[in-house]
Amino acid sequence: MLYWLTEFSQGGDVFNLFRYITFRAGGAFMTALVFGFIFGPPLIGVLRKRQGKGQPIREDGPQGHFTKAGTPTMGGLLIVGALLFSTLLWARLDNPYVWLVLFVTMAFGTIGFADDYAKVSSQSSGGVPGHVRFGLGLIIAAVAGWWATQYHPDALQSQLALPVFKDTLINLGYFFVPFAMIVIVGSANSVNLTDGLDGLAIMPVMIASATLGVIAYAVGRVDFTDYLDLHYVPGTGELLIFTAALVGGGLGFLWYNAPPAAVFMGDTGSLALGGALGAIAVVTKHEIVLAIVGGLFVVEALSVIIQVIYFKRTGKRVFLMAPIHHHYEKKGWAESTIVIRFWIIAMILAMIGLATLKVR
Repeated sequence: MLYWLTEFSQGGDVFNLFRYITFRAGGAFMTALVFGFIFGPPLIGVLRKRQGKGQPIREDGPQGHFTKAGTPTMGGLLIVGALLFSTLLWARLDNPYVWLVLFVTMAFGTIGFADDYAKVSSQSSGGVPGHVRFGLGLIIAAVAGWWATQYHPDALQSQLALPVFKDTLINLGYFFVPFAMIVIVGSANSVNLTDGLDGLAIMPVMIASATLGVIAYAVGRVDFTDYLDLHYVPGTGELLIFTAALVGGGLGFLWYNAPPAAVFMGDTGSLALGGALGAIAVVTKHEIVLAIVGGLFVVEALSVIIQVIYFKRTGKRVFLMAPIHHHYEKKGWAESTIVIRFWIIAMILAMIGLATLKVR
């Protein structure tokens, strides 16, 4: 919205600053951060009052989790609220990619909110049936995948770009939209599975978001794409503002989610943020790089898949408990140890993902 102040610019004045994506990204970051600090305490107070017993604790979960009984959930409202407000304030609202990513974020956030509300209302871990959540997610992702193809350059429409092998494009044709659906829904549910310990999910999400923001900015600049030998996707640079707002809102939330958490993110936040990461990857043609940058989320999801398949076939478990962070809890690792080590892994994977921008 503030971009329109550039109409008052005569060149070289303060209004001219709003032309620069990096300036507006910094503004979005600070706005979202301040939003989190201002609205965090009253939101937590309302959630605590409304929810009473807070998020239901799984009876088959680690014993240490029972000490968290009474902690309110739906804290993702704080992140999504900060993200939405800051993006609408600082981003160019004539950019279709901004609206695409906001659509995915808010739609998945709505599914997550309904699930959290159902769990809190019934004081059970059931929530919205899994097939309903999954089906709605596929519909949202299908719309996003089709939407992206309408604005991608003709040479990139329905194409899968490969990292490192940058001259190679795989034409997916009609299968691009189903592929985009897998990326977006998979990302949303992987982040959702990771959100099981205080602060565990939000920091890797911020790291992945910042990484994808850099990629989106680079892909949206023809000079950068020439130097890095990337595929140019005009307009994606504006997504740096979205990712900066996500990082700012995430830090504001982490202030209250740091162990011991005063509020949980809930599905409201994890599904929304995971869906956003998937949507950005689809828009920037970096779906495979997302699997590297978000490798921690991939491992969490695979641990559940492996556990379920192996148990159905043999009646035995590969992990003491899935997702894999619970496995380490069962082995006696302190929660803070697991969280910090997973953060470190996320940082390493992000650096590997960024390295693919120049490697040939």
